[in-house]
Amino acid sequence: MTEVSVQQTNAFLRAYKKLRNNQKDAVDLAVADVMQDPSLGDAKKGDLAGVYVYKFDCVNQQFLLAYEYDPATRILLLVGSHENFYRNLKRV
Repeated sequence: MTEVSVQQTNAFLRAYKKLRNNQKDAVDLAVADVMQDPSLGDAKKGDLAGVYVYKFDCVNQQFLLAYEYDPATRILLLVGSHENFYRNLKRV
C-alpha cells in the first residue's frame, strides 16, 4: 500500500491546540480511523461538497472531524464540538 500523507489546515491546528490532553488522544484516534478508512465520514452537499465529517465521542461529548481525501492525501480541515462547527467550516 502506498504511503498516505496528512495535511492540516491552520483552522484545524488552532482548534487542536486548544484541546486538553485527553481530548487530543480521542482526536488522534479519530484521525487514525479516518486514515484507515476515509469513507467513515458523511459526505456533505452544497457549499461543502467534497468535505466529509466524521462524528466521534470525545470525553463524553460528540466531536466532529472535517476532512477531504483522495487516495494519496488526507486534508484535516477542522475539529470541534457541534456548536458553530459548520459555520466555521465554511470559512476554512
